[in-house]
Amino acid sequence: MSLLAISNVGVVFHPKHKPPVTALKNVSLTVPHNTFSVIVGPSGCGKSTLLRLVAGLEEPSSGELLLDDEVIDGPSADRGMVFQSYTLYPWLSVRENIMFGPTLQKLPKAECKDIADGLIQAVQLSGFADSYPKELSGGMRQRVALARALANNPRILLMDEPFGALDSQTRQLMQELLLDIWQEHRKTVLFITHDIDEAILLGDEVHVMTARPGRIKKSMSIDIERPRGMGTLTSPDFMAYKREILELMHYEAVRASEGV
Repeated sequence: MSLLAISNVGVVFHPKHKPPVTALKNVSLTVPHNTFSVIVGPSGCGKSTLLRLVAGLEEPSSGELLLDDEVIDGPSADRGMVFQSYTLYPWLSVRENIMFGPTLQKLPKAECKDIADGLIQAVQLSGFADSYPKELSGGMRQRVALARALANNPRILLMDEPFGALDSQTRQLMQELLLDIWQEHRKTVLFITHDIDEAILLGDEVHVMTARPGRIKKSMSIDIERPRGMGTLTSPDFMAYKREILELMHYEAVRASEGV
């Protein structure tokens, strides 16, 4: 049974004084409950646009998106979003940022604090509850952003290249942390990335997109035993998946560069 169903979705943008741009065309995929699904594809293929459709921040030109058989027609707390940029409220502390969603839901203040404190511990920021975003490193800010998204207890967590701006060492630490949190909470995740290693390491399923207009070129199950760690990156199974996805991505990158 799928939590998210995307059926024949298309998006056409109409910029002023320019020809229409078809960003997505006939995109169909499903995301089962409690799975970690990853989308990869060449730059400009519409990955982020697709995620914004699921978040309810954009509307499709055609097709439909269903969450638990209900049409997605706008933003909702049942879809938590983590962006690449640090979207924290600078005037709020770490704890207050994480409490923001539960407070909007009018939960008792004590319960909001308990939720925040539990997540602060989960994302390994104990001792920083009263710090402000400007006092944190990039990796720490993304941990707060992840905790804030989880605080609403969303049915699906949407992550748009959340580690793309981090240095490689911090990125690896964040990947390991995300795997640990996912293993514990088992949230359904839809994750966008350019990084093939990241996609295979994290994903139960990887969906490879074509060059624009974006379509799903191939969906594959990643049958690598969990829990996974950095040692997974050198396993024979991992390398086999990587070769296949690299070939698909290279073909699409060449098509994009040639304007095919």
